[in-house]
Amino acid sequence: MTLDGWIQIALFCVVITLLVKPLGGYMARVFNGERTFLSPVLGPVERGFYRLSGVDDRTEQNWLTYAVAMLLFNLAGFLSLYALMRFQALLPFNPADQPAVEESLAFNTAMSFTTNTNWQSYVPETTMSYLVQMAGLTVHNFVSAATGIALAIALVRGFARRSARGIGNFWVDLVRCTLFILMPICIVVGLFFVWQGMPQNLGAYTEATTLEGAKQVIAQGPVASQEVIKQLGTNGGGFFNTNAAHPFENPNAITNFVNIVLIFSIGAALTNVFGRMVGDQRQGWAVFAVMGILFLGGVLVAYWAESAGNPAVAALGVDTNASATQAGGNMEGKDVRLGIVNSALFAVITTAASCGAVNAMHDSFTPLGGLIPLFNIQLGEIIVGGVGARLFGMLLFRIISVFVAGLMVGRTPEYLGKKIEAKEVKMALLAILILPFSILGFSAIATVVDAGLAGPANAGPHGFSEILYAYTSGTGNNGSAFAGISANTLFYNTTIGFAMFIGRFLMIVPMVAIAGSLAGKKIVPASAGTFPTNGPLFVGLVVGVILIVGGLTFFPALALGPIVEHFAMMAGTLY
Repeated sequence: MTLDGWIQIALFCVVITLLVKPLGGYMARVFNGERTFLSPVLGPVERGFYRLSGVDDRTEQNWLTYAVAMLLFNLAGFLSLYALMRFQALLPFNPADQPAVEESLAFNTAMSFTTNTNWQSYVPETTMSYLVQMAGLTVHNFVSAATGIALAIALVRGFARRSARGIGNFWVDLVRCTLFILMPICIVVGLFFVWQGMPQNLGAYTEATTLEGAKQVIAQGPVASQEVIKQLGTNGGGFFNTNAAHPFENPNAITNFVNIVLIFSIGAALTNVFGRMVGDQRQGWAVFAVMGILFLGGVLVAYWAESAGNPAVAALGVDTNASATQAGGNMEGKDVRLGIVNSALFAVITTAASCGAVNAMHDSFTPLGGLIPLFNIQLGEIIVGGVGARLFGMLLFRIISVFVAGLMVGRTPEYLGKKIEAKEVKMALLAILILPFSILGFSAIATVVDAGLAGPANAGPHGFSEILYAYTSGTGNNGSAFAGISANTLFYNTTIGFAMFIGRFLMIVPMVAIAGSLAGKKIVPASAGTFPTNGPLFVGLVVGVILIVGGLTFFPALALGPIVEHFAMMAGTLY
């Protein structure tokens, strides 16, 4: 670890913290239907959408209607994307003459982008046409992100309102999020990316002659427009196979920094939106503090592990210390343009934020360096989380923490003046248990059937980690991979596809039910016995509950994978 590395990490943390309040204030105004500086331009467009679709923006929905609207919208998106891939060969904007996408892969990809996972079992530049990349994948990057944000806002309204039946209107939240938040940022940053060297064209692939005289096909296309929304919307699906390690997706250190800021910006700002909408910004900062503690802990471990390197390499007499002439540490699977700190930081950020983008191969990380991204996802990616889709995960853990605190002091648990009763606790536990049910269940199946064992490239604990990471990433709607597993098979395409569905929608429904239940409750005035939920004591309690729940649930699996692999590495054991 170096001083330069910690300065880069500190700079990122400062920028994100400075963005929280202004961006959160703007987003709160958008979802409250208040006037913004973009209203004169985008307001008529918004109203035009409502007239065309027959939506009354003044009519609110109860939790069930809200959930059904969300599910039907996503079903339509899934079917349209599947059809687009299956008929790809007959459609325009296909200069490389890509054939139709195979059935199981089309199912997996359609489910992936519908659920904001962006797991990719294929090489994009040799599989998808420009039309699919633009009208299919990029569009879904927008609407899946907007869906997650809308659901988070619905839950926040549940906490904020009293004796109310409605939690908002899904169609209005979807339109406002896309039109007023995602699109303006993407247009500005997309132009910046083009300026920095990202392609944005519809031209045919270019054939170039290398210095050795060999022929090389250089893929290009509408890259910048997809790159910006994949990061801002915490989607992560790359235009190219090597994702953010490809120079066309991530040309330099400046674009790399902008990428990681985009990934965290909306998720961090939503904590401020939460505080504003419930009438106490300290509540938002308390949520942000929990996220910050867990994030910095992960960065510390990952950066240390990758900087320490592999003792087996040092034992060969190779100098693995950082110096002015070399990066040192574990540079396997990392781009020399970015180095260890930017690779470790990127990995922690993306797995803390439900973003599948990678600028290094997690499969080549040290065991403990790879454990952190894996554990981040298993916690539910509540550390900042995917744009909205994991803020409600953090709020669910706060409900559980309030329940635990109530048991300790012998009072009926309350949060933001709302009594937390059996229904809310049951729904919160159901949502939280969805992740281990899918992750551990599918991983267990894959480790005992031939089709599952054919996937990992390695034997021993690392091979198990590759399988565990695949289902963790799918269920957690992250989309990154260890990259050592051959996932484009009928078995993995199907099972990971169902894991993505479970992790997205089976968790959402109980959450929306909680929102509806809370919205109908009256607010109980605070008293001397009310447990404060905006101070350091409660922050510490929430951190403890998260780590205990995650540790108890996933420690046995982690012990069989990265933990035992770490001890094997230290002992010089190879598999």
